[in-house]
Amino acid sequence: MRIGIIGSGRMGGAVGLRLAEAGHEVFFSSRNPEQLDNLVEQASGRAHAGYPADAVAFGEVILIAVPYGALPQIGRDYAAAMAGKIVIDCGNPRADRDGPMADEAIARGTGIASAEYLPGTRLVRAFNAISSVEVIREAHRSGELIGVPIAGDDEEAVRTVVQLVRDVGFDPVIVGGLQRAREFDRGTEVYVRGLTAVELQAALNL
Repeated sequence: MRIGIIGSGRMGGAVGLRLAEAGHEVFFSSRNPEQLDNLVEQASGRAHAGYPADAVAFGEVILIAVPYGALPQIGRDYAAAMAGKIVIDCGNPRADRDGPMADEAIARGTGIASAEYLPGTRLVRAFNAISSVEVIREAHRSGELIGVPIAGDDEEAVRTVVQLVRDVGFDPVIVGGLQRAREFDRGTEVYVRGLTAVELQAALNL
């Protein structure tokens, strides 16, 4: 698949490289795309780099990996272009970084808040409960894989993300609709714990 990535820092870069390794074509983006040359080189011919608008136009699936406080502006700038596309939101609201909007998103539930910031998209919450270090070091590990919780209201979009999680090297765990995304937000008992799928299911009563 063609994957457009908005925000190519630690998390966006790590997930993007794993997707490229799995055979997907990846478009890294940032406001300074000239700084992404190293990522493109590491992707061994399966990656491009440019501005966020280019990534949105390129991708069948869009991964948003920016600080959560940027999400409203991402929505204002690109929601129309992303309408109807599968969008993976892996950000986590943090009041110390994102201000009052983070408290509001946490109170309402991050999945619900993100869907309102990104109207018209086929939104899925995933990759927010693991760290970029885990993506780099633990993907495709021997033995039981780390579980990655997923939440979304669009069943087809969720199925697509399930496969992408497998391609990145983890065990997908469908938690439910976007209203249940809050159960694996930052600060919950399953956040960045390195739990297996079985352990995740037990912790989330699935």
